[in-house]
Amino acid sequence: MARYRPEHKDETRRRLIETSGRRFKRDGFDGAGISTLVADAGLTNGAFYGHFTSKDDLIATVVGDQLAAQLAQVEALPHGLDSVEAFVREYLSPEHRDDPGGGCPSAALLDEITRQDRATRQAYTEGIRALVDAIALHLGAGGSAGARDRAIGLLTILVSSLQFARAVTDPELSDQILRSAYGNAMRMAEPSNPPSGTPTREIE
Repeated sequence: MARYRPEHKDETRRRLIETSGRRFKRDGFDGAGISTLVADAGLTNGAFYGHFTSKDDLIATVVGDQLAAQLAQVEALPHGLDSVEAFVREYLSPEHRDDPGGGCPSAALLDEITRQDRATRQAYTEGIRALVDAIALHLGAGGSAGARDRAIGLLTILVSSLQFARAVTDPELSDQILRSAYGNAMRMAEPSNPPSGTPTREIE
């Protein structure tokens, strides 16, 4: 019998989490059964239960992992509004809109997460709380007030606007939604009382 490297199991688990994340964001939690999920990862059904007790266990793990990856992206940015602007611009890009499988878990799955079991909703709660706090650090650079409230508002605009842009069938309207959302998001990101002489950001 072939002997696997010690890290083989961790690598296999990681591959299953990553491929399942893409599949869930494209097709929804009910869009694929265990057979499809393990096939995406190049595994067999029997191998699945060496890593997860159930599909619900996998879903909760994927939700937490997806938000952790998004958090790492935000935490890696230099503190400040310029980083927020770059994040917002990428988030509301046509490329992100057209690639749900590679994008934000909230925009792709939020309505389904509300109907999942407590473990999945708890994983989402912990992940989104950390993401809000990370964005608030950027918005609070320089001591601006209400940074956490504005971070929540900003995320709400981003997620709902991306869902809106994906839902419509008119490409021009979808592009307009993204442009409008960018302006609204940056107005939310700006401090309520910016220092004198600070220019406000305009939609390009």
